[in-house]
Amino acid sequence: MKITFIGAGSIGFTRKLLKDILSVEELQDTQIAFTDINAHNLEMVTQLCQRDIDANHLNIRIQSTIHRREALEKADYVVNVVRIGGLEAFEKDVDIPLRYGVDQCVGDTLCAGGIMYGQRGIAAILEFCKDIREVSNPDCIMLNYANPNAMVTWACNKYGKVKTIGLCHGVQHGHQQIANVLGVKKSELDIICAGINHQTWYIQVRYKGQDMTGKLLEAFETHEEYSKTEKVRIDMLRRFGYYSTESNGHLSEYVPWYRKRDDEIMDWIDLSDWINGETGGYLRVCTEGRNWFETDFPNWMTGEPEVYDYSTRSEEHGSYIIEGLETGRVYRGHFNVVNHGTITNLPTDAIVEVPGYVDANGINIPIVGDLPLGCAAVCNASISVQRLAVEAAVHGDEQLLRQAMMMDPLVGTVCNPPEIWQMTDEMLIEEEQWLPQYDKAIDEAKKRMKNKALIPTRKDYKGVARLKIKSVEEIAEEKKTAD
Repeated sequence: MKITFIGAGSIGFTRKLLKDILSVEELQDTQIAFTDINAHNLEMVTQLCQRDIDANHLNIRIQSTIHRREALEKADYVVNVVRIGGLEAFEKDVDIPLRYGVDQCVGDTLCAGGIMYGQRGIAAILEFCKDIREVSNPDCIMLNYANPNAMVTWACNKYGKVKTIGLCHGVQHGHQQIANVLGVKKSELDIICAGINHQTWYIQVRYKGQDMTGKLLEAFETHEEYSKTEKVRIDMLRRFGYYSTESNGHLSEYVPWYRKRDDEIMDWIDLSDWINGETGGYLRVCTEGRNWFETDFPNWMTGEPEVYDYSTRSEEHGSYIIEGLETGRVYRGHFNVVNHGTITNLPTDAIVEVPGYVDANGINIPIVGDLPLGCAAVCNASISVQRLAVEAAVHGDEQLLRQAMMMDPLVGTVCNPPEIWQMTDEMLIEEEQWLPQYDKAIDEAKKRMKNKALIPTRKDYKGVARLKIKSVEEIAEEKKTAD
C-alpha cells in the first residue's frame, strides 16, 4: 500500500498524521511518499520524519520529491495538506479586505479570504486530481485537510472525479468543550454533529442515555473560561438552540452579526488566544511558526523522536479511516462528504459534515434527516456562497466570484456592491500569480483600477484586534522564560 502526502512541507500535519498512520501495526509496511513545491521545507520535514521512522525501527524509506506525479504513482491514499499561495497569499486574503472594513480572524473557510483561498486552491487541486486519475491506483481516495475544506472537497468530487473525503478536527474539540462544561468524561458523552464544515451543530448530546442539549446554555454561560472566550458560540447557542463546532474566531466571520461594526467587535472576542477572534490571528501564528521552525529545526533534529504507539494517536480522522478500510476495524467519526440526501433540508449536491462509519466494506454515511430550521438556514446561506465560489474557481467566472463575495454574510453586511466589486478587483490583481483561470478578468481589473476614480479605502487600517507578529528573538525569549 502507498500513501502520498501533497504539501508535505507542512510540518504540523505531516509529522502528526504520519505518526498516527505508522502507529497501526498493520500499516507499518506502507510505502510513504512526500511531495511539495518548496524543496527546502520538504527536505527538512523529510529528514525529521525519516528520523522518527528509523527510531521506531521500521523498514520504510520516504520517497521525497518535488515532482508530484512521481509521488502519486500507484498511490492508494492521498493526504492533501496544501496551502496554495502560502503565507504570501494568505496575507493578502486578510489585509485587502481590511481596507474595506472586513475584519477577519482567519479567512480560510468563508468570507473574502476563504473565497479567494478557494479560487487558488481549487485551480491547483484539480490538477492534483488529474494526476491521481492518470497515475494513482484506480480506487485511490483523497483525504482532504486543505481549506476551504467544503469548497475543495466539492470541486474534487464534482469536477476532479476523485473520491474525496474532507477531514477536520472541529467536532472533536467541541466535544471536549461540552464534556468540560458538563463535568463529565468525553468518552461518556455521545454526540452527533451535522451541518457543514466549520458550521456543524451538536444536534444530539447524550450522557448515560439522557439528553443534555437543554443544559448546555447555562453550563457554558457559567463556565469560568468559556464564558469569556466563546461569546459568539454561546450567543449562537442562545439564539439557535444548538452549540456549533467551530471556534469563536472562526464562527464570528461566517455570520453577519459579530464583526460588522468596529466598536462592537471587542464585545464578542477575546485576545487570550488567537482562535478566540484576534484580527488576522491565524496568519500571525502561522507566520511565527514558520519563522521559528526555520530557526529551531536543528533542535527538532536533536530532540526526542516521536514514538509510534497505537494508544497515543491524535484524534485526526485520517489514520482511523485508513485503518478501518484496510483492517476492517470499525471507526465512527464525522466526515465531509457529498450530501446525497443525508441532511434532508440541505442541498443534495453540497458538502456536509456528518457522522460516518468505516470498516472493510467502505465509508458508510447514515441518514441524518432534517437539521433544525434555524441551523439549516445558517448553513444554507454559506452553501450558496460555496456553490458560487466553486463554480467561479472551476470556470474562471469573475461574475460568479463577485456574486459569491456579495452573498457572503459578513462581506455583504460590511460592504456595498461597488466596494465589493473594487475589493474583488484588488484581490484578483494582487493574487494574479496563483489564479491562472482569471487571466482575462485580471487584465480588465488592472485597466479599471488604473483608469477610473477609485472608492477611498482605509489603506493603513490594521483591524480592531491586530497583534504584532513576534520576532524569532521574542519567541526564543518567551520559550526561555517558559522553560
